[in-house]
Amino acid sequence: MRVLCFAAARELVGGGEVAVPLDGACTAGELWPRLCAQYPALAPYRASIRLAVNGVWAVDADRVAPGDEVALLPPVAGG
Repeated sequence: MRVLCFAAARELVGGGEVAVPLDGACTAGELWPRLCAQYPALAPYRASIRLAVNGVWAVDADRVAPGDEVALLPPVAGG
């Protein structure tokens, strides 16, 4: 699965795009432990980083399948 990382998430995983192996479908909530296992620096930010799946904001119950594009989107501040 292709994971795009933006802003601080890019720094936490060490790049703007990473590959995460996914054997079969799971939920966005089930994906988080896999992401944190592969990139432990993400764990403290679980509550603030949002996931988008194929360009749509995801909640924990939303399905994620192999081949989907997932984006990690930290909170954005502006002025």
